[in-house]
Amino acid sequence: MNSDRQCRRQSWLVRNRMALISVAAVAVYAVFVEWIWGWLTLMRQWTEVGATPILSALALLIATYFVRCYRIYDYFPEQTRGRFLTLLRVTQTHNLLNIMLPFRAGETSFPLLMRTEFGVPLLRGTSALLVMRLLDLHALVIVAAIGLVLGRSRQAAWWLLWLLAFFSPLAFFLLKARVLAVARRLTPGRLEPYFAEIEAGLPEHVSAFLRAWAMTILNWAVKVAILAWVLAIMGVAPFAASFGGALGGELSSVLPVHAPAGVGTYAAAIVAGAMSFGAAGDPAALGMLGRASVNAHLLVIVSAVVGTLLSLALKPKA
Repeated sequence: MNSDRQCRRQSWLVRNRMALISVAAVAVYAVFVEWIWGWLTLMRQWTEVGATPILSALALLIATYFVRCYRIYDYFPEQTRGRFLTLLRVTQTHNLLNIMLPFRAGETSFPLLMRTEFGVPLLRGTSALLVMRLLDLHALVIVAAIGLVLGRSRQAAWWLLWLLAFFSPLAFFLLKARVLAVARRLTPGRLEPYFAEIEAGLPEHVSAFLRAWAMTILNWAVKVAILAWVLAIMGVAPFAASFGGALGGELSSVLPVHAPAGVGTYAAAIVAGAMSFGAAGDPAALGMLGRASVNAHLLVIVSAVVGTLLSLALKPKA
């Protein structure tokens, strides 16, 4: 009898493991936000901006999670076909854990969850994640470089350099076959199975790579534009400074080192980005910028929590 009860309990845990992980992460975030800032304080700060802009920005940020999920859905078509909502829960759980844990420790959840839910081998999932993170970093750096180019003399030469940097991922991908051939010759025979799994995590052909690249640019362009708008309505000026602040914050989110939930690092990166793009440096302006950076960071956190809860509510029927 006890054995049957234990088996049923284990079976229930296996069936609901994604929901349990997600609920636990959401609970930790709720406690964390209350401990650091307090939800009542958060609500009072947002009332200064107004409900309509905040809710609009929140909805648009959540929409970017669907774009991010579709990028992975398209990246692993055989494993994820017909299971978009399950993949949405995977990507949202990964996103929430990645924000919550320091030093990108949450990244380890992606290959583990992809193996558990879709049978994707660990090395293949890790290889795919590395490709997507490099595309993320490239997209943000390229967007940031636009502001630097606009401030230069002899802009034609700088725009040419920017275009070369923009198309560099495609150039690297076109060299993939040659690089892999050289790597395979240098790889000891006993490591060949592992090498094959790593290779399987790379885009198979140019069209697959171009789709992943395009969705990456779309995702980050929309997210940076939303955050720049939020910073602008919170008083950050000129708009170039809002744009720089949004870029700074998002760049900090994809770099290897950040604090738990981005506390301190995300807001500091917003301030640094805004200052680099022309924000005023007097005490009053810095105080306003500091408050706006914290509010924008909280909006990102809340969007991650709401996106995760939405992915749970959209749980596919068994």
